[in-house]
Amino acid sequence: MPQEISVRIDGELCRASEGQTILDVARANKKYIPTLCFLEGLTPSGSCRLCLVEVAGVGRLLPACTTPIQNGMSVNTNSDKLLRHRQMAMEFLLLERNHYCAVCVCNNHCELQAMAQRLGVTHVRFPYNYPRLPVDVSHERYILDHNRCILCTRCVRVCAEVEGANVWEISGRGINSRLVAELNGPWGGSKACTKCGKCVQVCPTGALAEKGLGVEEMTKSHENIKWLAVKRGVHA
Repeated sequence: MPQEISVRIDGELCRASEGQTILDVARANKKYIPTLCFLEGLTPSGSCRLCLVEVAGVGRLLPACTTPIQNGMSVNTNSDKLLRHRQMAMEFLLLERNHYCAVCVCNNHCELQAMAQRLGVTHVRFPYNYPRLPVDVSHERYILDHNRCILCTRCVRVCAEVEGANVWEISGRGINSRLVAELNGPWGGSKACTKCGKCVQVCPTGALAEKGLGVEEMTKSHENIKWLAVKRGVHA
């Protein structure tokens, strides 16, 4: 039986259990912390850096999704400093690839777009990278557009932890990191892919989408996938 502990989040005393993360406790107590890479039921990765919080006595910001809660911890989830950091993290996500919302199948159904609006990011203050990235259309049902990928690894984790196919992986380092299928081969040539579409449904952008859809026509739902993941005990 996990031991019950007490913490403060935004000055409010909250009950928690050993083994929970800051994000777990915050959500259980109706405290909003923005996330993009996190998905309930999957192992947290902390890659998007939008869930950074302040912890009393710690000299740096910590990712709420991967930081275990500790007894007596005092956490601040909402401050001007945090907003500035989250806005900058969002700007870096936008400038790294080529996000043209006006011609995207996920326009108005995109978590990245919605989060930028919520954080008040209306423009990017830094030069765009404008990388020349390919679009993989080799799969019979789906496409992979590297221009819209934010490397959140949701697809990697859902494929490995829920479907058990292990099709996806991240190749390269830093700005050269890319989502790849089976040793960097074409997605359509993957023998492990079950064509289940789970990776497409959990993708927060238009990077993974169904073929044959026009602008704003791609809607996604991962409620059933979250249920499957929790049922399998992937992330308790």
